[in-house]
Order: sequence, then structure tokens, then C-alpha cells
Amino acid sequence: MLTIAFAGGGTGGHIYPGLAVASRVKEKTPCRIFWIGAAYGMDRSIVEGAGLEFYGIPAGKLRRNFSFKNFGDAFRVIAGFFAAKKILKKEKPLLLFSKGGFVSVPPCAAAAALGITVITHESDFSPGLATRLNARFACKGKGRIITAYEKTASYFPRRRREKITALGNPVRPEFRGADPAKGRAFLGVGETERILLVLGGSQGARELNELVYASLDALTVPYVVVHQTGAGNNGEALSRAARYKGRYKPFAYINEEMPCVLAAAELVAGRSGAGTVWECAAAGKAMVLAPLTGSGTRGDQSENARCFAGLGAALVLESGESGAFTALILSLAGDEAKRNAMSAAAFRIGERDARVLIADAILEAAL
Repeated sequence: MLTIAFAGGGTGGHIYPGLAVASRVKEKTPCRIFWIGAAYGMDRSIVEGAGLEFYGIPAGKLRRNFSFKNFGDAFRVIAGFFAAKKILKKEKPLLLFSKGGFVSVPPCAAAAALGITVITHESDFSPGLATRLNARFACKGKGRIITAYEKTASYFPRRRREKITALGNPVRPEFRGADPAKGRAFLGVGETERILLVLGGSQGARELNELVYASLDALTVPYVVVHQTGAGNNGEALSRAARYKGRYKPFAYINEEMPCVLAAAELVAGRSGAGTVWECAAAGKAMVLAPLTGSGTRGDQSENARCFAGLGAALVLESGESGAFTALILSLAGDEAKRNAMSAAAFRIGERDARVLIADAILEAAL
């Protein structure tokens, strides 16, 4: 039976899109797929929860800046390489697909050392360090570099560009054609109520949460505000909810129900990680984006936000002030034509099903 390895992790944003591709590969061709990820953290539980075999390896974070942590992580990266090489030699996959993240680099290096074809995917507008490293291994033989955006190719050396194909970002099929009625039933929101969905990511975003808290008096007039706060932040949100009599509904995390909740929303506000913006695009949703900025990011969220704004699907919050956040939301709440135009633009971005296209590319290279 055909065996294919997947690699990546560290965050759900690297894992869930990969699982979407893996499920499509299995739909098309009987095969065995196993996943190589970090031996610690969320990787194992998510992957095994999706029914795939999982192999954990030591993982060290890749940093561009100087840090004493780099010394310890360098040894973990080396250990990860040898652990991945041992796994790949034993399991003998014909191809390794990398969804990115720092944990993907040792498996890609090990696969290249063993002559196994490597395909790597980059979700963001500009490639992260892991993808830049993996691109070296993906340029061999039938390997490929797959990007979400056409313009991402310009960030790579010219000698690598013939190996680059822009296919979009894979999104779980549940986000396409989800039932808004089921989302409303889960939320306990009537058919005539308008919904603003605020997404801070699986871990939440404290700055974004504070913007919401400061804006609730205004936002709960036109909308029922559904707010994913993050597991560590929901207590404070719940303490505020009673005041708004069902107009404010905070959740620590929305999992299986998210596609239908997203389908029910009139407008989405949130960070601009690749997963968020592409899931919203697949659902055809207008967005207000507050990208993560500062020393904790390389600027990828700002690039994603500017790209979606340039294509007409989003407005970008340029300041961290609650007044500006409130003004953007209320401006769209009162302009149906603008919302509809943004929704149509989002749908045009998301209508190409990258999950299917990437699965086809993997099977073409593996068979």
C-alpha cells in the first residue's frame, strides 16, 4: 500500500490544514498516512484524534534573533533529525508533505537525506524560516514548494521559483456549505438576530479581548456578539455576559461547531493568522482584521491582513484603540452594500479548494 508521511505542528494552524489535505488524499487513493510532529504539546492529541498514526520527535524552535535558548534548541533540532530519519527508514514513505512549523524542518531534512520526495506548503504571504529551510529539500526531484499566494514566489531565490506553485490554503471541508441554522441553534440565537463573531485564536488574544470588552456597549446594539476568548480568558468574559442579557456570548473555544457558527455570522472580527482568514474566505465572510504586531511576530499577520484588504475582503484595524475598533464594526453594520461586496470578494479568494489541489499534487508526485 502507498505510504505517505506528513510533518508539521507546534500550533493548530499548522496541523488542521494538513489534516484536511490528508483526508482528501485518503478519499482519492487507498493509502497509509502517518504524521511526524513534536513529542510534546498539542500535536499528538489533534493528529490521533483525526485517526492518523503519530510519531513524536524532539523539536527545537527556530529563531532569527539571538537567544540563549538557541543553543539548547540546536541540539533538539539535531536530535529531531536523527529521530525522523529513523522513523522514515523504518516506515519507507514515498513522499513527505510538510505543513510547516519549526518541527517540520528535521523530517524534511531527513527525507531529503534518504532520497524521499519532499513537498512543502507555506500558508502566509511571506515564507517563514521553516519554509525557507524546507524549500532546499523540496527542490530535489519531484519535490515542490506550494504557496497560498502567487506573490509569495518573489520572496524565494530565482533558482527555486520553477518549483513553486500557488494553490491557496487548505481548509477543512466542513467550512464550505456549513449550515447557519445549526450555528444559530448552538448559540441560542434567533433567525432575525445579526451575529458578530470575534475570533482570538485557540489560545485567545488578550489585546483583542480588551478591545471587545471596551466596545460591548456599542456593538451589542446591532449585533449579538459571539466571542471566542481563549481558554485562559473566559472567566472575565463570563463575568460581563450577564449585563448584556444574551447579546454577548463568550466561549473559551468553539471546536466542532465552528463551521456552522461562522456560517451564521454576518461579520467576523479577529486576528489575521492564515487559518482565520482562509476559513472566513471559504465561508464568504467580510472581515475586520486586527493583526498581531510587535516583537512576538515576524509580521506575517500584517501581510495577510493587507493582502485580504487589498482584494476587498477585509478592513484592517490600524490602531489598538477601542474607538477605532468600534467605528470599523459599526461602519460595516450600517452599510449592507459594503458588507455584501466584501463577502463576495472573500468568496472569490476562497472558492478554489486548495485541499483538493494540494492532495492532487501530492498523489501526482508520489505515484
